[in-house]
Amino acid sequence: MTVDEGASREVLNRLRRAQGQLTAVISMIEAGRDCKDVVTQLAAVSRALDRAGFKIVASNMRQCMSAAANGDTAPLSEAELEKLFLSLA
Repeated sequence: MTVDEGASREVLNRLRRAQGQLTAVISMIEAGRDCKDVVTQLAAVSRALDRAGFKIVASNMRQCMSAAANGDTAPLSEAELEKLFLSLA
């Protein structure tokens, strides 16, 4: 199952933002910046990645539920859904 176009655009924007933030963190470490500043920026990268992952899971859940309701595919089990969410935790 693929991520719908709107969700895909949002995910890519979040990942690009995270990529830029990660590049900034690397530069900050190389420049010997203050630990607090580095950790703050690293936390922002982590949040951006988490949000991208949650968006992918949420989008795919909606698609899977629609496909299952139409009889196209079997619905995800509760254990499969739980595993997806926990992989981001």
